[in-house]
Amino acid sequence: MLHTPLAKHLPHVSKLVFGCMGLGGGWNKDAITDAHVKQTHECIDNAIEGGINFFDHADIYTFGKAEQVFGKALSERPELREHMYIQSKCGIRFEDDLGPKRYDFSSKWIEQSVEASLKRLNTDYLDVLMLHRPDPLMEVNEIARIFSCLKESGKVRNFAVSNMQQHQMNFLQHALDMPIVANQIEASLQKHQFVDEGVYAGNSDGKDLNFTPGSIEYCRHFEIQIQSWGSLCQGLYSGSDLSNASQADINTSLLVNKLAALYDTSAEAIVIAWLLRHPASIQPIIGTTNAKRIKASCDAVNVQLTREHWYALYVSAKGHELP
Repeated sequence: MLHTPLAKHLPHVSKLVFGCMGLGGGWNKDAITDAHVKQTHECIDNAIEGGINFFDHADIYTFGKAEQVFGKALSERPELREHMYIQSKCGIRFEDDLGPKRYDFSSKWIEQSVEASLKRLNTDYLDVLMLHRPDPLMEVNEIARIFSCLKESGKVRNFAVSNMQQHQMNFLQHALDMPIVANQIEASLQKHQFVDEGVYAGNSDGKDLNFTPGSIEYCRHFEIQIQSWGSLCQGLYSGSDLSNASQADINTSLLVNKLAALYDTSAEAIVIAWLLRHPASIQPIIGTTNAKRIKASCDAVNVQLTREHWYALYVSAKGHELP
């Protein structure tokens, strides 16, 4: 398997990431319980047992409870912190008395968000801070100043972005005196537009694709780690109810399970292995809290799909042959 670009900044980082969005008891205002803390411990242990040492958060996940319950787990087992990498995101603000749901890359909001995340996570630093979604009002020099302050203070060690295209990354990078180390995008066997963009270059059939040409190549050229969210396709090809699914999804589910039997692995592993087979060294995020599915997903690092099987899955998910 290809080198993981992020390893240059985080030595020995795992090829998979555990996504913590499902922790904390759901998107509500209910307080976290002992059961939520127990679940968090179990998820951490299952991830580590499967070889994952990288944990993905965001300040908004379950309205802050995901970070809070993770921090509670760390307070009960502080020795865990030195054996893991933690990243979190900021920049999304929900509707409040001041305005509608919006994005905020102002230095004040970034600093405030980091301080709150550190407190909830019960840690002194983040290994990676990501800007969650592009803010049309971002001032790159303002971002550069607050990034420098956070790095100098030791509160954030590396900086990254999420859901950005190459021009936004390039514009921001020119203002920074530290590298953008990762870009987290929606990418999966189901959401394969990141592949389509290159396949349909110069083809009118690709005119409606919502992905900026060259973004994958930009990240590869500058060794920016591509992380994929939604990697498991919400279980679409690995056990979800297909009663309302398209024929392409049904066919792809059958193919995934056929290949799982052929490679002597799980359906989840095949879905993740499809991402790992891409030469961009994509780092998939595993967002399930189900112990069985975490283990099944971790098996993907041992699967090396053939070129033919990779294309078979891609074409099946598209529902029609390539141009």
